[in-house]
Amino acid sequence: MARLHLHLLSDSTGETLEMIAKAALARFEDKDVVRHFWPMVRSRQHLERIVSEFKANPGLVLYTLVNEEIRDHLEERCRALGLQHVAALDAVTEALEERLGQEAKGRPGRQHAMDEAYFARVDAIQFTIAHDDGIGWENWEEADIVLAGVSRTSKTPTSIYLANRGFKVANIPLVVESPPPESLYKLKHPMVVGLTTAPDRLVQIRRNRLLSLNEKTETSYVDEGRVKDEVMFARRMFADNGWPVIDVTRRSIEETAAAVIRLHQEREARDIPPRVGPKPI
Repeated sequence: MARLHLHLLSDSTGETLEMIAKAALARFEDKDVVRHFWPMVRSRQHLERIVSEFKANPGLVLYTLVNEEIRDHLEERCRALGLQHVAALDAVTEALEERLGQEAKGRPGRQHAMDEAYFARVDAIQFTIAHDDGIGWENWEEADIVLAGVSRTSKTPTSIYLANRGFKVANIPLVVESPPPESLYKLKHPMVVGLTTAPDRLVQIRRNRLLSLNEKTETSYVDEGRVKDEVMFARRMFADNGWPVIDVTRRSIEETAAAVIRLHQEREARDIPPRVGPKPI
């Protein structure tokens, strides 16, 4: 298989371009791709230094550059080198310009401006970190989302991912011997979502966790019968309280977060308060 050198050029952090490339590459199997990442390209001098890398490692060039002079120079140099080059956002931007009836602004890094949305995201991240693993339950009513599940069902990484999308998230581990606080069943503003997984997969994840900590792996924490009881306990709680459930067994963090966001959007569209559970168990 021929190796592909993929050059990613951005006049800002390049986060958007990296996500586009990652999403597109995920659709190909058995690929041999070397990514070259070039953020903050805002001058011809900087661009010329990058072009020398094009010559050493020719391949496909993807870019998000808003400065017309630098874009034109890049495209000219790519044509001279016979390199295919694609402006990753042009088609979407042009379609939006047509529909919105206005021309897109050409300021580099505009999507990362420190506007109200930026500070809201920072606030969400701070809230989420402060309400991890059942901490700060007195403030859960301020959350947008509360994730509940037994240990090692990806509650924390999913919470952090959602926080980066601007959601205030709290999460709580469900332990048979230690019932959650009563306030969990009385929440009105947050959407409570249950995370579950296959017991055998959960045992495997927990064993790996114990191994990474150099702890013995023959404990009740990884006992198959006990783990099944934990999962059943959590599922009964979800059902009794009418909380939506997401099975994370074969989902990545991004996929789980996307499912949570979809549930949240559907709830907002309905504009119906969440059902208060009849009883804790």
